[in-house]
Amino acid sequence: MLVTKHTLAASSAHATPYYLIRGTKPGPVIMITSGVHGNETASMAAAQKLANDCMAGRRHVVRGLLIIIPRVNQKAHRNKSRGKPDLNRTFPRHISGKAKHPLASAVFRLARQYGPAWWLDLHEANGLSQRSSQVLGQTLITNPGSKAVPVCKRIIGRMNRSIPIRDRHFNLKQHELPGSARTAAARLLQARSVTVETCWSLNRSDRIKYQTEIVNYFLREAGLL
Repeated sequence: MLVTKHTLAASSAHATPYYLIRGTKPGPVIMITSGVHGNETASMAAAQKLANDCMAGRRHVVRGLLIIIPRVNQKAHRNKSRGKPDLNRTFPRHISGKAKHPLASAVFRLARQYGPAWWLDLHEANGLSQRSSQVLGQTLITNPGSKAVPVCKRIIGRMNRSIPIRDRHFNLKQHELPGSARTAAARLLQARSVTVETCWSLNRSDRIKYQTEIVNYFLREAGLL
């Protein structure tokens, strides 16, 4: 396994680190982004932990390539804000279209370079989806008809069996969100793209744990581990 650290949008106000983790055997490319919204700290911590574990040899990618951008929106993170404009509305919407923000453009350019088969975008949201179908906390979200659906269902089943409190169980949602990284990846890269949402009202340590477990399940399903 080879781990290298790079800088996205270097020499700009949007510069942020990213990691390439290469397995010793050929396999798929998985891209993980987090911190598209700067105040979603547990998802960023989970992504950074995965990168750190790979760098320290505590986690081994056997096949393929794993790309991790743990803190996409550094400016929003410094401001402890979601970000303005909302970066997750600025990704390309059409084949011939361009991103509406230089940072979204840099992220998507990196994705086009490597052509991920999977793109996991880690987020956090208000509310528990077990209590209300109108909220996004504790959900996996993918586009309607996505080939990711069967995998999402399996992972949700595994997660929910390990969570004793039913209100914290995960649900699957399927909808498009034009301008989001997930929908751009599905439409333009034909990636199996999934948004992972944990609930803000839960303890931060639990949210990090859930994010980490879900990512590990996806890595195993894709055959990287």
